[in-house]
Amino acid sequence: MSSIDWIVLFTTLLLIIAYGVFKSRNIRNINGYLLGDRELPWYNVGLSVMATQASAITFLSAPGLAYSSGMSFVQFYFGLPLAMIVLCITFVPIFHRLRVFTAYEFLEKRFDVKTRALTAFLFLIQRGISTGITIFAPAIILSTILHIDITYTTLAMGSVVVLYTVYGGTKAVSYTQLLQMGIIFTGLLAAGFMVIRLLPSDIGFSEALHIAGRSGKTNAIDFTFDLNNQYTVWTGLIGGFFLQLSYFGTDQSQVGRYLTGSSIRDSRMGLLMNGLLKVPMQFCILLIGVLVFAYYQYHTPPLFFNSQETNKLENSIYAEDYAQLLRQQEAIGLSKSQTITALTKTLAEKDNLNATIKGEELNALNAKSDALRQEVIGLIKKNDTTADTNDNNYIFLSFVTSTFPKGFIGLLIAIIMLASMGATASAINSLASTTVIDIYKRFINKEASERAYLKASRLCTLGWGIFTVIVALYANKLGNLLEAVNILGSLFYGTLLGIFLVAFYFKKVGGKAVFWAAILTELIIIGIWKADVVAFLWLNLIGCVLVIIIGLLLQKSLPKKILNTKY
Repeated sequence: MSSIDWIVLFTTLLLIIAYGVFKSRNIRNINGYLLGDRELPWYNVGLSVMATQASAITFLSAPGLAYSSGMSFVQFYFGLPLAMIVLCITFVPIFHRLRVFTAYEFLEKRFDVKTRALTAFLFLIQRGISTGITIFAPAIILSTILHIDITYTTLAMGSVVVLYTVYGGTKAVSYTQLLQMGIIFTGLLAAGFMVIRLLPSDIGFSEALHIAGRSGKTNAIDFTFDLNNQYTVWTGLIGGFFLQLSYFGTDQSQVGRYLTGSSIRDSRMGLLMNGLLKVPMQFCILLIGVLVFAYYQYHTPPLFFNSQETNKLENSIYAEDYAQLLRQQEAIGLSKSQTITALTKTLAEKDNLNATIKGEELNALNAKSDALRQEVIGLIKKNDTTADTNDNNYIFLSFVTSTFPKGFIGLLIAIIMLASMGATASAINSLASTTVIDIYKRFINKEASERAYLKASRLCTLGWGIFTVIVALYANKLGNLLEAVNILGSLFYGTLLGIFLVAFYFKKVGGKAVFWAAILTELIIIGIWKADVVAFLWLNLIGCVLVIIIGLLLQKSLPKKILNTKY
């Protein structure tokens, strides 16, 4: 990066952190530290909710996913607007009326302390691990740019987030997210504009989409009903609906965001804002990945986008083998240049027959390039059995650093890092909230002073920050980070949602029935996932339904003395 890029990057980061620290000064109690004194306006709530969900993983992995497999991932979010409506009707007014700090406090009032503890425990497991993954994503950026070991960049990135979150709590998180999302939206528009500008002068936006479409990259909608297909309209509307409903309704990292609203109306408006903007935002991010694919039809792409691994290969005993593959890739690139020129001409002339022929030729050349890529991956594995051979997370980053002008690189990297900081800070704050409210205050020290609880909150924030950094150090083994986070959530969210739906709508089911229903459901869900029976999004629906059905059966079949229900 140039000196201008470094200035843009550090100025942006320092501005955001300083603003958050300034706005969160004078915190005196846990209401201020954990919930921002419940005084934030709806637009702040909405942007905070979006920033919590849109981590650096979104901006790193999503374009890479679109580059590799097309736009189908956008269907994952189709259930989100519906989930926001259900939350506004049910969850929001109940949580506000009860004045709870965490979602799990409500479950003790409805069921018993065991159910509250179980749900809090499930949340802490999955959120603690997934937060580590969100720290790892920006660490990739720094590692690639600075050419230093990713361990050091992970430690540095995690430390920055943990320090300002420990100091400012929820207020620091929410106010920094307000500025973060403004910068992110600006940067996304700039990135899309720059990708189009980098295409040949006679190729516009529509031509680029046509070319990408010939290779199957614009497949945003799939109506086929296939339980093994991860991304279809039905998995998004049904499985995605239950995942989003559980995430926003039972995950404290999101519940804590809209509990900061000054009223039920502000919380509802914030969630509806998220429901309206999230799908278009995700579509645009994926579209950038498709445009990057179109760009590389005119330019020879790297055989492998993780430069750290290819640098190792160039200095190994397999260097000549790798060089030979690079020469073959260059030859394919020349052939593609001639084919894509002919394809562009036929598209302009609306010669559909020849366009189809040239499109098939282009796909054949891309297939040859993919075969070479697999050979490179084989060499990387031979050279280092522990190497990271999934480079989806590096595709967009490699493109930006090799093509964007000075200043833009710093801005785009700042956006990715800001997104990570916002999501990570929210998650660490929610982990601390749950630990203090649902464990420390409930079981360990019920009569402490506000000052003592505030101190415990800061210590828990620090402790969870350290834990998530440790997880981040091992996150490179998880493949595509965006899918890894969603798979992890799907293992738990269905069970958590089922518990809450039983609490809201099945008044005759008591604490012991729902507790054991949740335990049995979680074991079944893990078994289904291990056996790879269905696409992971369906686990959310299956888990939710199983908790309800098993809970009803246990309530009816077990003696009342055993159930010892509490209503």
